[in-house]
Amino acid sequence: MPYESYPELSVVVPVYNEEGNVASFLTALARQQGVRLEVVLSDGASGDRSLHIAQQMRAGLPFPLTIVEGTKGRGGQLNRGADAARAETLLFLHIDSGFDDPLALRKALDSLTAALDAGERVAGRFALRFGFPGVIPLPYRYYGAKATLDRPGCTHGDQGFLIRRDFFAQVGPFDTSLPLMEDTFLAERVRREGRWLLLPASITTSPRRFVAEGLLPRQTLNAILMNLAHTGQLSLVRCLQESYRSQDATGKLRLGPFLEPLHRAIGDLEAGERRRLWHSTGAYVRGNAWQIPFFLDVVTGGIREAGRGGKFLYLYDRFLGRLIDNKGGDLGAALLTWLWFRLTLLAAR
Repeated sequence: MPYESYPELSVVVPVYNEEGNVASFLTALARQQGVRLEVVLSDGASGDRSLHIAQQMRAGLPFPLTIVEGTKGRGGQLNRGADAARAETLLFLHIDSGFDDPLALRKALDSLTAALDAGERVAGRFALRFGFPGVIPLPYRYYGAKATLDRPGCTHGDQGFLIRRDFFAQVGPFDTSLPLMEDTFLAERVRREGRWLLLPASITTSPRRFVAEGLLPRQTLNAILMNLAHTGQLSLVRCLQESYRSQDATGKLRLGPFLEPLHRAIGDLEAGERRRLWHSTGAYVRGNAWQIPFFLDVVTGGIREAGRGGKFLYLYDRFLGRLIDNKGGDLGAALLTWLWFRLTLLAAR
């Protein structure tokens, strides 16, 4: 497919020691039809053959390939990639993601353009599917269904972020001050300034991190980090840099080295600050209690349309969610979370 000097879509991908995925990722993108795209690989000082493989493939690709080099850190890598991109529409993508539909990017661009032409302030994300052979395990079906919802905390970088450059200039850049969750913070800024559009195609992502680290410990740590980020207390995790290791260094995740220092750091807070932390935690957890009825909708097959829940979520939003939306509900959630944290800490020792 011949390409023009100015592509209509720039695919920006952070790379760090991904020699096992570079070739398959670029080959899969080459199967996309009906779109003039370029790919920007933003490397974070890889020590393997990632860049060598990409450079070898460059001449045979049906799109321009740009390689940007710099220091490790996904937020900074994404920002450098965006700076090097030439198109007015950016797609931030993970290298372990791909599309089954060869028209996925064409459909996504058309959908975003239609929303923008209607005067909406939007960015797009894809429906998420985990790449398991055969039947997808229940937890991953739940995460995929949750990713279609337009609710806070449901939009993450593994879905791909499709955004016009001018909107990204307003809500971006990606936060480089922390080694993780730069995608989550950007997603919530998009939600505050506009809305997220569910694009008419799905993206398949690898469950490799969950498989390597263990689903329960990884999601437990993710939940704690999300709460601390929401309450502005991420600094309590002293080993934050190690809480999200690069994929090439990923192995079984042990929670003890993270939870023990966190427990001590919370204990070192002044009594008033400690109470405020647990109160804020209770409010955050209570605000996310809708995930329990939504999980029941997934288990019972009660979801009939992507982006919507079933009867359990409807009843929660209509009745129970309103009933517990008060200080008493926050306090109850704080007490339950405190108990859960202590039990999890004991189990991790």
